[in-house]
Amino acid sequence: MTSARWRRWLAIAAIGAALTACGAPAAPAPTPPAPPSSAAAPSSAAQAATADGPLPHARPVRLEVPAIGVSTGPIVDLGLAGDGALEVPEDAVTTGWFTGSPSPGETGPAVLAAHVDYNHVPGTFNRLKDTKPGDQAIVHRADGTTAVFTVYRVERYPKSAFPTDDVYGDTAGPELRMITCGGAFDRSTHNYEDNIVAYARLSQAYRG
Repeated sequence: MTSARWRRWLAIAAIGAALTACGAPAAPAPTPPAPPSSAAAPSSAAQAATADGPLPHARPVRLEVPAIGVSTGPIVDLGLAGDGALEVPEDAVTTGWFTGSPSPGETGPAVLAAHVDYNHVPGTFNRLKDTKPGDQAIVHRADGTTAVFTVYRVERYPKSAFPTDDVYGDTAGPELRMITCGGAFDRSTHNYEDNIVAYARLSQAYRG
């Protein structure tokens, strides 16, 4: 994405690109076992790529976060809703990529969003709040490369004070933002009052 295009998206996102609708709260989900990660290390047949610089554009197709038991199906595209908020996936288990952000591995903050729960079903990011610095987020890309990000910060923000610049602003290198809802649930609006954001930086990339 060009710098000019990214700034245009930022101008739109500044209206309020928080994740707003997350559905009714679910009962606490049991801790699932971490799935085996194909990105723990490249196989002998894989060609390692450098993580010293950005990757070319390629849309994300699947996400793994082993520390919280996430292993997704296909990732869908998300834009902005009419009120300027980030669109949300249509069910509990789908993860979306904000297409106004860079693709994971490009310079800048790629944004992935999923529900904490939806219609009483635990969402893909039900345990995002439990991620810790050092955890990995593994993004499989459409060009056959895998981008491995390392979490360095996890924050909870009131939706009324969502830090747009921190989440969507330019970064020196490739980064990832994973966003969901959190905090108290407002039964009058059927929405959570806060957003959870996990920040991560590209630490490894490989093909195969």
